[in-house]
Amino acid sequence: MNIVILDTNCSNLLSVKLSIEKLGYYPIITDDANTILSADKLLIPGVGSSVSIMKQLYKKKLITIIKNLTYPVLGICLGMQLLSSFSEESQGIKMIGIIDSSVLLLNVGKLPLPHTGWNQIVFSKEHPLFIGIKSGEWFYFNHSYAIPVNQYTISESYYGIHFSSVIQKNNFFGVQFHPEKSGLFGSKLLLNFLEM
Repeated sequence: MNIVILDTNCSNLLSVKLSIEKLGYYPIITDDANTILSADKLLIPGVGSSVSIMKQLYKKKLITIIKNLTYPVLGICLGMQLLSSFSEESQGIKMIGIIDSSVLLLNVGKLPLPHTGWNQIVFSKEHPLFIGIKSGEWFYFNHSYAIPVNQYTISESYYGIHFSSVIQKNNFFGVQFHPEKSGLFGSKLLLNFLEM
């Protein structure tokens, strides 16, 4: 199986790659359009600023390519937010536009931002991503922005406010947490995605 990790020049590319290799698969990190088009799975990791990553994707002419992919795509943390149509962080730059929703700064009152550490994901329906994972399991988060709960939400979490922790639209999936840092259940979710 050809697995591609999109090269977004962010700090967690190697940790995502190593997590997948531990599952017995061998992904490549690239931003080459032809390699992406011929892949079986694409992962879009993200740490840092949506502005810098989106500028890269526009410069490399990858937006339309990503939007037209028909195989499974998984956005991780900021990578999930990139699937939205707009982000409050993006300074007017359009996101990829798969999910018709905005990304908003977490309005959590006096709670500290970023939301960093372990938190539960809660879902009410069975889903291929959640095989072997119970609702209420804990995953590792590190973010200040999030997609509100909407029609594409398949799991939500709570940190002063409810937000989408897993989304899906057709063959596009997103997780707000870092599965590569979430121990056994993070590995299980990655495996579920790869075997989907």
